[in-house]
Amino acid sequence: MALVSRTPRRTLVLLTACALLPSLTAASCDDEPSGITVGAAARGDVAEVVEASGAVTARAAATVTAPAGGTLESLRAEPGMSVRKGQVVAIIDSPAAQQRLDAAAAALDASRTPVATGGFSSARTRTDAEADRSFDDAREAADKITDPVVKKALLAQLAAAQRQYRAAADAADAAVASLERGVAGVGQAVSALSAAQRVQAQQAYDLAAAAVDALTLRAPVSGVVQLGGTAPAGSSSIAEVLSNAGPAAAAAAPAGPLPGVDPAIPEGGAVGAGTPILTIVDTSRLGVTAEVDETDVLLVKPGTTGTVELDAAGGASYRATVRAIDLLPTTSARGGVSYRVQLDLISEKGPAPRPGMSAIVRLHVREADNAVTVPAGAVISSGGRDTVWTVRDGKAAQVPVTLGVQGEDVVQVATGLTAGDRIVVSGTDQVTAGQDLR
Repeated sequence: MALVSRTPRRTLVLLTACALLPSLTAASCDDEPSGITVGAAARGDVAEVVEASGAVTARAAATVTAPAGGTLESLRAEPGMSVRKGQVVAIIDSPAAQQRLDAAAAALDASRTPVATGGFSSARTRTDAEADRSFDDAREAADKITDPVVKKALLAQLAAAQRQYRAAADAADAAVASLERGVAGVGQAVSALSAAQRVQAQQAYDLAAAAVDALTLRAPVSGVVQLGGTAPAGSSSIAEVLSNAGPAAAAAAPAGPLPGVDPAIPEGGAVGAGTPILTIVDTSRLGVTAEVDETDVLLVKPGTTGTVELDAAGGASYRATVRAIDLLPTTSARGGVSYRVQLDLISEKGPAPRPGMSAIVRLHVREADNAVTVPAGAVISSGGRDTVWTVRDGKAAQVPVTLGVQGEDVVQVATGLTAGDRIVVSGTDQVTAGQDLR
């Protein structure tokens, strides 16, 4: 259903009315000194459109960062390269992380030697101190990781290690207490303390090994590689502009490079914890995020169709379907309240959109086919009701009407008029009841 601008559509309606009813005006269509034009209600198709600004979005975007300080040992992805989720894209060399692993391995070997008899309380104190130190190191390493998936996995492993060690430590405490009361023998206390030490050493080793494993960076999503962490300085972040991950992901996006500087870090180059190495953009399903004004959002439903025009692709039009509508509002640049609407962009012939491109979205919220229609300018508000000036026996009479679908230039009249009824289509502010319009 084609939509045209206000002026061309209204001109078309008036010309049609004059062509069909040349004698039914207060003055002829060529001579209108009164400024009043009479036409007729007609039958036609009407589309009600909600227009909103928006931007093209990718299905997802994820920035891969260094989990620890060191150097970029190997970069295994090039700009524009397609990678699969889980594919190795880079390796970080971190001497500090490797040293912690080596120390944990040595402690694990030492823990296999049974605890010497005597000094059980001091042995318990040393074991707890070593456990606390290894857990603190693991948490510090996890806190420096910006990849939410890797960070979550390491923190979950840390929590499990703490629970397992606590259980072994409680058993050791119980054995020592029993020994002191004369209930248990020395062998039982030695066995419990040795078990606690082995659990602590094993957990410390496992956590250190996990931190070293995290130095092998894998693609968190499938997509196309872009080096660095953000778009050029001065523009919005990758997470904010390209992904649907929400404000939290946008806030976590690292800062961009300086203007004119290659964002790529050379192999052997120094990196710090959190340094962005590359960003992977999943463009397998492009979408559009539109900001719909609060006065229109109740008309928009999931499944509503529309068209999208891009500032960067003049003359091209793309189809889109509403996927979701946010429940919470945002504040527009003009201070008004709007709601974010997510649309799926349907592939069309023409230039392939790029994430972040500015768009104008036109949503077809309601449609009526073969309906009774009048020009939008023919409808006036009187006493809180919509009315239309009709011409009956040559005299003007105001008739209440019920509107249906309201297009930009033409509106549907659900009740009050029938097709062919003579109406005033312009100059309505100059009409009075009973005025002779023959």
